[in-house]
Amino acid sequence: MKIVILDSETVSRGGDVSLEGICSLGETTVYGYTPNEEVAEKIGDANAVICNKCLITAEVFEKCPRLKYVGLFATGYNNVDVESAKKHGAAVCNVPSYSTDSVAQHTFALILNHFNRIREYADTVDNGDWVNYKLFTYFYIPTFELKGMTIGIVGYGDIGRRVAEIARAFGMEVLTYTRSPEKVKDAQAVSLDELLRRSDVVTMHCPLNEGTKEIINAKTLSLMKRSAYFVNTARGGVVNEKDLADALNNGVIAGAGIDVLTAEPMREDCPLRNARNCTITPHIAWAPKQTRERLLKVVAENLRKWSEGEPQNVVG
Repeated sequence: MKIVILDSETVSRGGDVSLEGICSLGETTVYGYTPNEEVAEKIGDANAVICNKCLITAEVFEKCPRLKYVGLFATGYNNVDVESAKKHGAAVCNVPSYSTDSVAQHTFALILNHFNRIREYADTVDNGDWVNYKLFTYFYIPTFELKGMTIGIVGYGDIGRRVAEIARAFGMEVLTYTRSPEKVKDAQAVSLDELLRRSDVVTMHCPLNEGTKEIINAKTLSLMKRSAYFVNTARGGVVNEKDLADALNNGVIAGAGIDVLTAEPMREDCPLRNARNCTITPHIAWAPKQTRERLLKVVAENLRKWSEGEPQNVVG
């Protein structure tokens, strides 16, 4: 079996996690990064391709007649033309639920950074304020306990439920807006408008589709408390970034923690780049070392099972 990995640098830098589980399954060519215009050329006559964000389009399938397997270094598969894959007789396999704990952890890292003012206080210490202060402490930047606050979780899959568990450990009330409210047993399922009005923290954990595209916009942001904090570790496209930037700059909400953008890597003209009270991390919620090791193990197992005629985690 001939295997091509198109963008290994999206999961492994400097060999910090091993690709051997995949490479041992066949004759493997590894590329660190592949521009989309070179995808078909680099796949060539391979039977299987593994990628993260490279576009696997109808044209790619047409140019690569031997391609019968597309494996993803991800849960999302919107970069693959699944219908064309079916017509071509190719399986498309993803990795569900591998990053639940890491994304939930990052969500609360952003929340705690905001309410405990970690970044601001660390900056004051670096600037010498504590060295030059007469008392053992100073607390002129207000901080807040999470206990008693309400968290609104948009989307209640594996990650949303894990975020809810952590929130309850902090003593927070949990609301959720989900397409399957009848399945929610451990939180209060409400409408989106009610969630936005009542929540002190709003956090996104829904997929990006036609129903959720720019679900957070000027209208929905206007429903939120002025003291509310907004978190997005889901997909950039669920937010209208200009509307969010305007809301932050005009004090409609108190702050935002963002790990995903509509266009990645960030563009120079991204509206959120210099927005007030906005903490942005570069799409790293999924990326702890243990999480990537777990991901690669399943990617290799997906390919092995397909090669044995028993495919798993097939999408579409």
